[in-house]
Formats: sequence, C-alpha cells, structure tokens
Amino acid sequence: MCGIVGIVSNEQVNQQIYDSLLLLQHRGQDSTGIATMQGNVFHMHKSKGQVKEAYRTRDMRALKGNIGLGHVRYATSGAAHREDEVQPFYVNAPYGIILVHNGNLTNTRELEKELFSIDRRHTNSSSDTEMLLNVLATEIQSHIHGNSLSPEDMFAAVTSLHSRVDGSYAALALISGFGLLAFRDPYGIRPLILGHRVLNNGKKEWVLASESLVVENNDFEVYRDVLPGEAIFISNEGEIFSKQCSSNSDLFPCSFEYVYLARPDSVMNGISVYEARLKMGDYLANTIKNQISSGDVDVVMPIPDSSRPSAMQVARGLGVEYREGFFKNRYIGRTFIMPGQAQRKKSVRQKLNAMSSEFKNKNVLIVDDSIVRGTTSKEIVQMAKLAGANKVYFTSAAPPIRFPHVYGINMPSKKELIAYDKSINEVEKILTVDKLVYQEINDLEKAILNDSNINDLDMSCFNGHYITGNITNEYLDWVESNYFS
Repeated sequence: MCGIVGIVSNEQVNQQIYDSLLLLQHRGQDSTGIATMQGNVFHMHKSKGQVKEAYRTRDMRALKGNIGLGHVRYATSGAAHREDEVQPFYVNAPYGIILVHNGNLTNTRELEKELFSIDRRHTNSSSDTEMLLNVLATEIQSHIHGNSLSPEDMFAAVTSLHSRVDGSYAALALISGFGLLAFRDPYGIRPLILGHRVLNNGKKEWVLASESLVVENNDFEVYRDVLPGEAIFISNEGEIFSKQCSSNSDLFPCSFEYVYLARPDSVMNGISVYEARLKMGDYLANTIKNQISSGDVDVVMPIPDSSRPSAMQVARGLGVEYREGFFKNRYIGRTFIMPGQAQRKKSVRQKLNAMSSEFKNKNVLIVDDSIVRGTTSKEIVQMAKLAGANKVYFTSAAPPIRFPHVYGINMPSKKELIAYDKSINEVEKILTVDKLVYQEINDLEKAILNDSNINDLDMSCFNGHYITGNITNEYLDWVESNYFS
C-alpha cells in the first residue's frame, strides 16, 4: 500500500508536498520520493525510510517548481530493500514523464513481455509502477496528434492503458512542459480525491491525494473523488480537463482501507472512515452478545489506534466499561507493514506496553481492527496475561482473513494468514485466548456502505471473490512463490 499526492499551485509546491507526505506516512514507511516540475525541467529526490528522515534542507531547496507529486511506500510489488524500487519513476520519452502509483497490477508477466518485445521498452526494476509508467508512455506516444499533446490525446492514451493493464491503480504523472495527469482503475479499488482552492485573483489551485485529510490539512476544499476509470488533466496554468476513459467502470473500493489502512479523519468515496469504524463496533457488539455473556466481561480495551472507534461502540453496546490498557509508543512503525515476521514480533513489545493496573484480576475483552498473520495478536494476548488479566477475550472488527490480497495490501501469501485453513476454534488455541469473536462478513459490508450510494466493495481477502475477474489459482500460486523466493 502507498500514499500519493500531486499539487498544481501558483507558488512553490515542495513544502506543501512534504507536509502532505507526513500526513500520509501511515500508508507506507519503506521509502518516499518527491518530484517537481519547473517549466520543462524535472527535479526529484527519493530515499528509503520515512519522510522526516529522507529530506534535508538542500534537498528541499532543489525541488523547484509550482507543480509536483509525492509518494510514500511500503512494498507490495518489488523488493522493499532495493533503492531502484523507490518511486517516483521516470522515462524521457515522449517529452519526459514522472509517475507515482498506489495499487497493484495483476498482469505484470504479460506486460513485461509486451513492453520488451512489442513496445521495445526496458524496465530496470521488478516494480509494477515502472511497468505502468512505460505503458502510459507508449500509449501517449502512439496517440499524439500534430505537434503538441492535447488533453484528448492523453485521455485516449489512458483509455488504451485501461485495456492493457489489470489490477488496481490510482496514479499521478507529471508530463514535462504540460502538467499533471491523474487516473484511476475502472473499479476504483484504490482511493484518489480531488481538491481545489480559489485564490483572491480567481485562479484555482488543485490537489490530488489518496486521502481527504491531505486536502483539508493543506487548506484546500474537497472537490470530489476521481471516478473509477476517469482521467483528469491539470495544465501548468491550472486549467482542468476530465473524461471517463473506461466503457466498463464501476466502483468497488477496497474494504481494508476502512478496516485498517486509512486514517479515521479521512473521507473516501463519500464514506467517513471514522463513521464506518463506529458502525463496525455496533455490529460487532451484537455478535459478541451471542457468544460471550456481558457479565463475564469487566472491561473493553482497544489496540491503539485504528480499533479505538470500534472498541468504544463495543463497550457501549455491551454496557461494559471502556478502558485504555495499552500504551502506544508512537515512534515505532505500524507492525502490520513491517517487512518480516521476526521484525513484526520484536516491534510489538517496542510498540505497546500493557499497564498492569488496568488488567490485574480482570476479564478483559480486547478489540483489534483485524487479525492478519496473528503474530501481533498472540503477543498482545501474552502481554495482557503477564499484566495480570484473569481472562482474555479477543475480538476482531473485521472477519477472518482467509485469502491473499492482490490489489495493493501486503497480504500476498495465504501461508502467512492465520485464518487461511483453520477454524475459529483453531485460531483461538493458537492465540491462547479464552474466546475469539470475529465480525460477520455481511455486517462489515453494511458498516462500511451504510447510507452511501455505493453498491459493493472489494472484500476479496475475506470472501475470495476477486472483482477484476482474472485472478486464478495459478496466479495466486505464482504470487506466493515469488513472495517467498
């Protein structure tokens, strides 16, 4: 999963993009990059690590221009440790294009062959983002009419790109001398929000970002979501053009954005992340009532931070006291996106500390947003017991994750998923809890969709239904073999 931002302004954008990436840091901590455009000239700096560590004063000063984009990453495709995998990516023709991408392409094997044998293009990494950039460059080259590049040429290129590329992608591209191009896959799996700001002289400035909090915290107003299959072009002068570039588009946003990944103060696809998590807690409380007697629970506790809204509603629904028993060290990265199991296990104790006064001789109901690999959950249960808990009940605001996620969340291997081939009772024993309760799939769907106009979600990691329709067992086996190679 990644976070992306692009800004077209009347002033230097380097600081605005940097501030935006700080707001998106929760979406990836492996690496980061910023590119700006000054006339026909690109300036770029990218580095491994977090935003606050990656940019020095001299780096920021070199990022000149009134238009630019930025990226934070954790690896779902490509190698996390290789510097040549860090975004943005660049090609010099046509004109010069720099691109950042949030998502996961699912036909990279086919694209790799096409790019080399048909398009005569070379990719220097295993990143699907570099492939996406080269497909875009090829299609723009083939759709140029006359002596310049028009918005219609770009939209025709994106239309052809949609026919060649499978999977999830929200992408931003700087085209040298022209402006900023944004496009979203026909299913809208990954989020992309458009914001604007009207200046005193009547001119507009624009921002595109993965989450609405970036728009609002930079003093822009949310204009709308980029539609599934849509492309938007913003010129250097701030003139905006848009077109639907897919004849078969429909919105299926990723449910895991609302369960875990996005910040609660964001609104994506018209759905408040915070409100969705509150609803998850409401539905989960009803499920818990059918499996655990409320008289057997002394306190409800969240695993900070993303499960806090759900835990508050669980406590309210059960009529049980809500307490904060785990203290979080905010200088440790999110354990779910740590690259290895050993590192995840080690980081849990560094990240969380259990306060004994809140656990001693109590029956504790712990609420987490989800249970993926189970490493973190098992460590948390042990911490609660060592802190003196009498009984430990564990609940998940999400259903059991039984299938790989191939659209941009780092869950490519069913072997790593604790619930993949196990019953709830078997998972319960592994976690050493007195009772384990999961959210029902239908309840999660209702909690997220609520009163929205959206008809469906991508819930493939819960139900095994891959909405792009081209995910075979052979493909999943190939992904798994590459993941462990």
